[in-house]
Amino acid sequence: MDSKSLLGDSARRAYSDYGCRSKRESQWDTSGQIYPVTCDSDSVFEQADVDLYIQQAVVLIEDAIQYRSINHRVDAPSLHLYRWYYARICQWGLGLTIAVVLLLAFVEHPSSLSVTSDSRYRSSPWEPPCGLTESIEIICLIIFILDLAVKSYLIGWNEFRKNKWLISYTIVITVSILDWVLSISMICDEKLRVRRLIRPFFLLQQSSLMKKTLKCIKRTLPEIASVILLLALHLCLFTMIGMLLFPKTEDPLKNEEWKVYFRNLPTSLTSLLVLLTTANNPDVMIPAYSLNRGYAIFFVSFSVIGTYFLMNLMTAIIYNQFRGYLLMAVQTSIIRRRLGIRAAFQVLSCHNPENASGERVPIDAVLQVMSRVQMQTYYRDAMVLETRQYETDGFMNREQFRQLFDELEKDRIKEHPSLPHYNSVGLQKLQIIFSHCIFTIFGNAVALAHVVCICTVLVLNSEKSVAERDNHIMEIINMCFIIYYLFEMCVKIFALSWRGYFSYRNNIFDGFLTIILLILQLTIYVSYRLSYANMNRSTQESFSLWEMVRFINMLIVFRFLRIIPDIKLMALVASTLLDLVKNLRAFAGILVVAYYIFAVFGIWLFEGAIKPPLSVPYNTTINNITSNLSTECGTYEQLGYWPNNFDDFAAAIVLLYNVMIINNWQAFMEAYTRYTTEWSKIYFVCWWFTSSVMWVNLFVALILENFTYKWDRSNSCSVTDVERIRYETSVQLIFKEQVKEPTEEELLYQLQQHPHLHLY
Repeated sequence: MDSKSLLGDSARRAYSDYGCRSKRESQWDTSGQIYPVTCDSDSVFEQADVDLYIQQAVVLIEDAIQYRSINHRVDAPSLHLYRWYYARICQWGLGLTIAVVLLLAFVEHPSSLSVTSDSRYRSSPWEPPCGLTESIEIICLIIFILDLAVKSYLIGWNEFRKNKWLISYTIVITVSILDWVLSISMICDEKLRVRRLIRPFFLLQQSSLMKKTLKCIKRTLPEIASVILLLALHLCLFTMIGMLLFPKTEDPLKNEEWKVYFRNLPTSLTSLLVLLTTANNPDVMIPAYSLNRGYAIFFVSFSVIGTYFLMNLMTAIIYNQFRGYLLMAVQTSIIRRRLGIRAAFQVLSCHNPENASGERVPIDAVLQVMSRVQMQTYYRDAMVLETRQYETDGFMNREQFRQLFDELEKDRIKEHPSLPHYNSVGLQKLQIIFSHCIFTIFGNAVALAHVVCICTVLVLNSEKSVAERDNHIMEIINMCFIIYYLFEMCVKIFALSWRGYFSYRNNIFDGFLTIILLILQLTIYVSYRLSYANMNRSTQESFSLWEMVRFINMLIVFRFLRIIPDIKLMALVASTLLDLVKNLRAFAGILVVAYYIFAVFGIWLFEGAIKPPLSVPYNTTINNITSNLSTECGTYEQLGYWPNNFDDFAAAIVLLYNVMIINNWQAFMEAYTRYTTEWSKIYFVCWWFTSSVMWVNLFVALILENFTYKWDRSNSCSVTDVERIRYETSVQLIFKEQVKEPTEEELLYQLQQHPHLHLY
């Protein structure tokens, strides 16, 4: 029986705007049953229907471009709300709200608004009055509530119940509001703010790639459990051997190793764990090695097996497992793109009342959709040009429609404007000379010579005081080179034209710095040559002149970076770093979340734990005033690590960074063990494993993937081609070769599961 015959008159009227199987929003009759709609060649197509089809196709294609899910409402009001929500201004506003709520931790008690974090000299920081940060926070929470409401409405209740992230979003907002109410009721005098710990969730839930990354990390952990277990076994085994090798003896001269590194089990474990990171090497072996060179075998064996074999094996396993799970996440993103494209084709196929089979789409409809889709202009131009090739037929089949979007995965070729034409033969020859690559190489050589001159002057003046330095020579040298730079810029503009000159990013960089250098040099000449020609400059004036010259020299050294685009390998490395900043932000976001959570925990656990000596003026020596204070070489106190503490959020971030770098991280762990308990070591070991073992290894692996991907693609390119091609590297493109394209049957099955888009 035809599905339409099952509908009553009221349901029929409800479907009158959905005269095709691609009309998406499900309708209900009085019994609550959902009825699919089929394409009917006899349907009456009104202008409102056509506009809705176009609008649906536009949104579906935008979803495909951004790798978004298409499981959302597709009626006209919902589509309008959907596009408004994903507009750049709304997303920027939401991102700004997340940044504000995260930055509140720097202002809230304990405030980070002080000049120094050194607890010996730190003055009382400015504390915001009760209600200031709370008012800002409640505004942010209201925005998050609106964000949750819009997301929930757009996907529908059934999808909301399946979405764990949105359910967690609801719980986090609820807990934050309850904790906020508790703060207000206690007049901001509560001991712990639970909502500070869960604020990073707002950052996580906003990024789909960050969610995938977190999921990949979670799935990777069980896979490396065997290596972690082997590493723990290695550590425990050598700890027991070490305690047997270095017991307490009757001879005090032979007890130094036992006393410092192997006194008990926790101390022995900590000593060898730190040795695993090489932070205390060779300190840990010196007392025993000074007695008998044979003890070196124990420490060398431990380091070789643990540091060079097991730790590197863990790095390889983390990289391999994470790469596999990340590939699965990228596979999901690719399916989303193909699904959005396929759904858009299905919608547009119903735009044509003569197309009962739904196997073709009208060209004019495709062009209309492309004109409305939010995408980069160069991608739209390329896709429109490709579409116009089929204008003769008037229609485009499914495969042709899909191939249009292959343009999104192609490199963008930047075409520079053509050279200006000069009638004079002499001008033409000059144009050839100044536009030739040899002229650029000569300019690079001049820049190198300038840097060498600055380096020479710095070496000669390194031991002189400010008053003894002769800045006149440096001024003359700088002026001569700056005049050449100005000449070089002018002749390049002559050879390439204004548009041609500024079409090269290195020329923009070069020209901007040249103008700045010229202005600064003229300022020095006017201020210290003309104005003070008949006056004796004071020491302070000479110092000001030296500061100006020094600033110019720094800009000149910075300008030497102009050579990067002219060296292929350096250009690839630089572009790789830029792509890491632009496209791998999800991994940096995960690290920000880890820093935030550990910093909050650190403040809860260790705020004010380390009591410094009484506040004294700088360079004043005092005796120990606490039993915990240690002056032994290499300790927290002896090294002067007082600014590294958990007394405020900013200081906690810096301390965590220092631990992540590993060098001397045992000093922090040992100090907090003395001032608190032995259990504090768990906190530092967990942070070391999270940051240095997991995240750093993953980031290094992704840098290798990114660079290898670019190197392979540019292997056959010249330096000029590298400059012209803008590699739009993304995680999806890095794993493109390993991704399996979904079949037509898989796409149709996915479309049939759409909660609001019924294609039967």
